[in-house]
Amino acid sequence: MTRFLTTWFYSGLLPFVPGTWGSAAALPFAVALHAIGSFPLLMSATVVVFFVGWWATAQETRGKENHDPGEIVIDEVAGQWLTLIPLSYVLWSHDSAVTILPWPGLVGGFILFRLFDILKPWPVSWADKKSTAFGVMFDDILAAIYAGLLLSLTGYIAHGGFS
Repeated sequence: MTRFLTTWFYSGLLPFVPGTWGSAAALPFAVALHAIGSFPLLMSATVVVFFVGWWATAQETRGKENHDPGEIVIDEVAGQWLTLIPLSYVLWSHDSAVTILPWPGLVGGFILFRLFDILKPWPVSWADKKSTAFGVMFDDILAAIYAGLLLSLTGYIAHGGFS
């Protein structure tokens, strides 16, 4: 069961760039969670996935030399969802009739999260160097914070902010 979870329904086993596959596999779930329960459900699910991912990653890597094998992508799921939290929150807090996360936000959030997850600016790089299951999960949370902030700023500008 932990392998199923850590590979996010085996998407992390796809060839090449498993983190990108994991992030892409997270998007339909984020859309569905927002459509069903909006921001509160997406936020709650993100917290649950973080802690379940931490536990499952610890189980999968126990006794192994590689603490962060590429096929473990549940960290990308938590990070991708966290990146989209500000978008979900804005729609929810403004009682928007939009029940699905808009595609520009999904595409922008996907690209920005992958960018920060790959480039690993500090403190993402600091967390990535931890050889623990927490480090595996936390570096993606930090990358998501960068991505979510930049996504929020671009959305604000795109919708007339600063004018």
